[in-house]
Amino acid sequence: MTSPLFSEFNPVSSKQWKQKIQYDLNGEDYNSTLIWNSNEDIAVKPFYHADDFNTWPEASNTKATAWEICQIIFVAQVEKSNLHAIDVLKRGAESIKFIIPSESISIENLVENLDLENTPLHFELQFQSEAYVEQLLKHIPKAKIHIDSIGHLAKTGNWYANLNEDFLVFENTATKTSTITINAALYQNAGANMVQQLAYALAHANEYLNFLDNKKHQLTDVKVTFHVSVGSNYFFEIAKLKALRLLWETLAGEYGIKSTCYISATPTKRNLTLYDANTNMVRSTTACMSAILGGANSICNMPYDSIFKKTNEFSERIARNQLLILKHESYFNKVNNPSDGAYYIESLTQQLSEKALELFKNIENNGGFLKQLKAGIIQKKIKESAQKEQQEFDEGKEILVGTNLHQNTEETINNPLELYPFVKIKPRKTLIEPIIEKRLSENYEQKRLKNEH
Repeated sequence: MTSPLFSEFNPVSSKQWKQKIQYDLNGEDYNSTLIWNSNEDIAVKPFYHADDFNTWPEASNTKATAWEICQIIFVAQVEKSNLHAIDVLKRGAESIKFIIPSESISIENLVENLDLENTPLHFELQFQSEAYVEQLLKHIPKAKIHIDSIGHLAKTGNWYANLNEDFLVFENTATKTSTITINAALYQNAGANMVQQLAYALAHANEYLNFLDNKKHQLTDVKVTFHVSVGSNYFFEIAKLKALRLLWETLAGEYGIKSTCYISATPTKRNLTLYDANTNMVRSTTACMSAILGGANSICNMPYDSIFKKTNEFSERIARNQLLILKHESYFNKVNNPSDGAYYIESLTQQLSEKALELFKNIENNGGFLKQLKAGIIQKKIKESAQKEQQEFDEGKEILVGTNLHQNTEETINNPLELYPFVKIKPRKTLIEPIIEKRLSENYEQKRLKNEH
């Protein structure tokens, strides 16, 4: 068969489709009836067509067949964390992300009996120490080490030490590891819209690159890891990750960097709920699906009860099995770049990229990310976006099933909460106003808990 498929049908233009839809609306207005605007000010149309593109987007260079199931382990006790890592690798995890809280953690004991050659190991350090980084690289030359001083400042309001010392340690560490880490998940969990998330992640990265460039470092080998948080807006989240790669390529090109970025994704905390907590599994599943289709390199799923329960074997196994099912039973590892060529997703990717790039340029023209953090502008913009989304939730326009729709009014929290699931207020002196993560359902849940007692 040499003739093109469906060649016997005449092509239908987007104009013809729109005329047909308007006819079927029986006088209803096309724009007000079928087009809605997202919080990113993107008008979502009822259909998309090849006519929407002047030039067709290039194929992605990501490989959905290669995404890794990652297990997060917070290291409180070295021996237990070591046994935990060995166990989850037998149960389907393909990489481990250790969160290291202090320099007292023994690396040698932590990775004992692990296959250091074939198991990707990530180490997120909650402190800065050149000596510890050297120790890590000595024991595990392939270790992926993640330290984000600016992310620490944004989250806590303070540097680890101070600007000069933090950036000196960053410079020496980046030189040894050739890696920069950007915690972009913070912005999503605090309520930033997708354009803000992308622009802030890019401006965040640019602060590091600009510093290294000014120090005359060769940047061609620098690799960047973006930790991102993925929400429930399925197609938008796919487009967000695709847009992040495009934006990184644009920024990297300005510095002469040719490496692609590494994206580590985790479901958002923002839509997790205390009541009807089992629905959190559905939310995290769709988030993980978006991450895969968007081209994430590794995915760390969150247990459905992680906001109110300490780490436990059952919910952790469920979270891991969600990813195993997606990979081995739903075949989400069989096709590379499955979202390429989808008119809707490609259009969203293009619009998110353009809007984020415009915001990024505005940040740079006004002194850069650190200056705007210090002035409180970034925090203010995130608050405005979060308040808008909160209002939509309160009014029932933003739905969390089981919370503001289809509530189980007979459900009560019978057992004491192991973890405090609400924003903690801890007065302390900070250099800047920290960016605070907050879930949408917190106010509702606090009122409901109060009424139970």
